[in-house]
Amino acid sequence: MTAETEGSSEPVILATAGYDHAIKFWQAHSGICHRTVQHPDSQVNAMQITPDRQLLAAAGYQHIRMYDINSSNPSAVVNYDGVSKNVTAVGFHEDGKWMFTGGEDCSARIWDLRSHNLQCQRVFQVNAPVNCVCLHPNQGELIVGDQSGAIHMWDLKTDHNEQLIPEPDTSILSISIDREASYMAAVNNQGNCYVWSLTGGTKDDPTMLHPRTKIPKAHKRAALNFLATTSADTTVNIWQTADFSLKKTLKETNQRWVWDCAFSEDSQYLIT
Repeated sequence: MTAETEGSSEPVILATAGYDHAIKFWQAHSGICHRTVQHPDSQVNAMQITPDRQLLAAAGYQHIRMYDINSSNPSAVVNYDGVSKNVTAVGFHEDGKWMFTGGEDCSARIWDLRSHNLQCQRVFQVNAPVNCVCLHPNQGELIVGDQSGAIHMWDLKTDHNEQLIPEPDTSILSISIDREASYMAAVNNQGNCYVWSLTGGTKDDPTMLHPRTKIPKAHKRAALNFLATTSADTTVNIWQTADFSLKKTLKETNQRWVWDCAFSEDSQYLIT
């Protein structure tokens, strides 16, 4: 699931996908599906819209496919292959210069979108399958979460990396950093959300993490002033990042386990 807004007067681009080998584009304000694109090669593990909102990247088994958002072309317009296992995370540099991915082959990868060579240019190898990858707002550090419980801070400029383990032997499922790089939140498979405040990360100074709080029973997404956590108890909790107090609990009568959520680009919408 991924969501973006195109401006104050433009509709939200909402795309969903899963194990039915199809990508659906929705009118977020009406709930109407207006386009379906087939993804026949595998399930879709992760998606992300390019910064110029022209293409949608869909990560699957051993590949990433790019689809044109604004045309009726049902086929992928660019294919990235050469990964041995599932690609579990995908995202972009803010200027669209390169794409990053993470996967079950125990690696994070950098793909140069300006190159005619569709092979990855850089690989960061870890010792366990990668579940999630997050790009720091400074565009120079990748934060990689793996199934062993490690969070890796990969400095793209120096190639140096640091490792953090909030809880041993608990798989890191999701990592988010707010746009101002004030906070980083990570959730593991025990349902614990760890939050750090961030300093540094400018010029030649690496980002430093300072522990802030721990929230139980959570899967999360971060906006500037709010942290959203989802749970198996069918709820979504909205937390105020100023003091991490609970601001609101969202609950739908027919809702089951809430697996994930996403803020729209302007943080005005939250989609579960």
